[in-house]
Amino acid sequence: MSTTALAGPAPASLRFHPLRDSATMLRRNLKHMLRYPSMTVTLVGMPIIFLLLFVYVFGGTLGAGIGGASGGRGEYVNYVAPAIILMAITATVQGTSISMAMDLTEGIIARFRTMNIARVSVLTGHVLGSMIQAAFALVVVTGVALLVGFRPAAGPGAWLATAGVLLAVTFALVWLAVALGQVSKSVETASNVLMPLVILPFLGSGFVPTGSMPAGLRWFAEYQPFTPIIETLRGLLMDQPIGNNAWIALGWCALIALVGYLWSKKLFNRESAR
Repeated sequence: MSTTALAGPAPASLRFHPLRDSATMLRRNLKHMLRYPSMTVTLVGMPIIFLLLFVYVFGGTLGAGIGGASGGRGEYVNYVAPAIILMAITATVQGTSISMAMDLTEGIIARFRTMNIARVSVLTGHVLGSMIQAAFALVVVTGVALLVGFRPAAGPGAWLATAGVLLAVTFALVWLAVALGQVSKSVETASNVLMPLVILPFLGSGFVPTGSMPAGLRWFAEYQPFTPIIETLRGLLMDQPIGNNAWIALGWCALIALVGYLWSKKLFNRESAR
């Protein structure tokens, strides 16, 4: 007779409950966001500042370059709004990385490892909490964009598809942020390690067409992940053809999510207490 058979099933109090534990970790992260709202305000405020800056300071000139004689600030806000909406996600995942690094440096992760909870629930709580925070940021930033003149032509189906793309992008970038938060040696490093994600929309089709860029930069802009994502959002919201951009965007999201998930899981399982 095996040792397991002799020991019998584990008492109910010692069994893992991944769903229950994940819900508990989610509540913990949401309470943390409510108790420290300054981080959420900062992360949501950054894309709004960029939106106001580009629309009211540069919008007249850049809009004329995009729309010709008929262009202007109104033309430019419709062009730049999808990139700003994407920036709401990249700004939010910076908070995810910081939050993960704080948990590691403050020792709470080491404490969780000694408790009878499912290990996956710690990561799941961060991911779900960050996705809720990103959804809040997307609603606020889209609302401000509408107030400053953004006029999407999308129907209900296109809005639903837009929400699906944004959900896929958020899911992928949050898992990447969780991994980068774990690999960061300090909270300060975690706050900067995702800065390239904030810069990438500027090096793509987010703020100006890639055709206006020098050859080398244009090649990078056309093939980096954020350009097909922005073009998909722009096409859906403005009722324009999107070609293969949606499939390319979803492919990038799937790849980033897979790499982020596997990397996060590997780091969490082998990470010793700091």
